[in-house]
Amino acid sequence: MCRSIKTLRPPALPEEATGDDIRAAALQYVRKVSGFHAPAAHNREVFDRAVDEIADATARLLDHLEVRGARPVAARAR
Repeated sequence: MCRSIKTLRPPALPEEATGDDIRAAALQYVRKVSGFHAPAAHNREVFDRAVDEIADATARLLDHLEVRGARPVAARAR
C-alpha cells in the first residue's frame, strides 16, 4: 500500500523533510485509504482534517525518531 510515498527520514532522505514533503505524504496516504483523489464537497472537511492530523503525527514521529549512526536533526518548524 502507498508504495509511492517516499521515506522521509535520513539517510533515505539526505536532508530534513520539509513541511511540504510531510503534507504530500499525508495527502497521498489519505487519497489511498479513502479511495478518492479529490473528495466531493460534502467530504472535503473530513478529508482535509485527516490530511492535517496525519501530517502532524508524521512530523512528531520524525522529530522523535532516533536513527542509529545518523546525526541529530534539529526540530522542524511547523
